[in-house]
Amino acid sequence: SRLALSSHHPVAAAIAQAAGARSPVVGAVEEPGQGVRATVDGVELRLGRPSFCGAEALVGRALVDPEASIVAFSKGSESFILSVRQGLRPDAQTVIAALKARNIGIEILSGDREPAVMAAAHALDIPEWRAGVTPADKIARIEELKRRGAKVLMVGDGMNDAPSLAAAHVSMSPISAAHLSQATADLVFLGRPLAPVVAAIDASRKALHLMRQNLWLAIGYNVLAVPVAISGVVTPLIAAAAMSGSSILVMLNSLRARTASREIV
Repeated sequence: SRLALSSHHPVAAAIAQAAGARSPVVGAVEEPGQGVRATVDGVELRLGRPSFCGAEALVGRALVDPEASIVAFSKGSESFILSVRQGLRPDAQTVIAALKARNIGIEILSGDREPAVMAAAHALDIPEWRAGVTPADKIARIEELKRRGAKVLMVGDGMNDAPSLAAAHVSMSPISAAHLSQATADLVFLGRPLAPVVAAIDASRKALHLMRQNLWLAIGYNVLAVPVAISGVVTPLIAAAAMSGSSILVMLNSLRARTASREIV
């Protein structure tokens, strides 16, 4: 349980909480995408993927919930496996439906077992999903999407998500994520709900819309005002005031973003 507390992976955190661990193992080393290891009293301890702990054979012989995540533990030459069933975040289905309504493509890239990832994908009605992927696989997929012209928003919380968070155009992590993921992400949101993902997209789209409006307002205003000022019809003082009016108009339009943000929240 102390070794689980030494890891930043959400499943390891659940194991540590269930076991009542209070302090991590000193000197533990976490290997992204694999697990965490440490040496205690001359014996190596490992927690993570079955292949990382030398427990592949145990997975094949054990009666495991097909939709559960498998975590292995090894102590020297002894190996054990743990079955951990993960649940969806409370508003996951609502958020996915909201993203689809905004014509946003959604994919799941997970290092977990195929049955567990498949169950989550079916529950959320996400046809595009991949299981058993490594951090390098995630980056490769993101780069592929970018080459196709897609703008990628990555949401992840594990330490092994940090490289792919950095590879995406924009990235988000919950406050409960590993410190490395939080440091890499562009945005960090509070709580368990995923609603901030939709809020961030809506706010960014509104901001982009207002920026475009301001650009055309400035162009239109100057197209009309500059010829009048050049013609000498108005005095320099009025022309200067008119130019200030352009800035005020753009600023007032920008303030609409604050109202939009309140509506989103």
